[in-house]
Amino acid sequence: QELPEMILLKFFRPENTPVPARPTPEQLSNLIKTSLHYPESFTHSFHQKSLCLVPVTLLLSNCSQAVVDVMIDLRHKTTSPEALEVHGSFTWLGQTQYKLQLKSQEVYSLQLKACFVHTGVYNLGTPRVFAKLADQVTLFETSQQNSMPALIIINNI
Repeated sequence: QELPEMILLKFFRPENTPVPARPTPEQLSNLIKTSLHYPESFTHSFHQKSLCLVPVTLLLSNCSQAVVDVMIDLRHKTTSPEALEVHGSFTWLGQTQYKLQLKSQEVYSLQLKACFVHTGVYNLGTPRVFAKLADQVTLFETSQQNSMPALIIINNI
């Protein structure tokens, strides 16, 4: 009785199996691109109405291929008196914090209202945006790169 011929089996394992790379802090701070849309100047009769309300749109764009948790904080950081003199102070009306989830490449439009009590030049670029990958277990979100100052001129009639 003949023995069946033995064949040597070879098992291959690719040497460079892709390990999911942890995003760098640089990548994490660029998950969300923000832009503010508002009139360049706004004219208001402060004699008739003491509060000037200006509609502002905060556009949030998820630049990644992943689902991202986003937190927006409209509360002003406590700034030095010099900074207040330069830009003046205004208030965001309504809700001061938002939590959203943006799908891959999703663009979200958040309608805000800025409230002014004086004429002047103001920097609307105060919203702070934080983000993290939705599937990432982390205690804090990464602060997103802030865009340029967003100046608006408030005039009196």
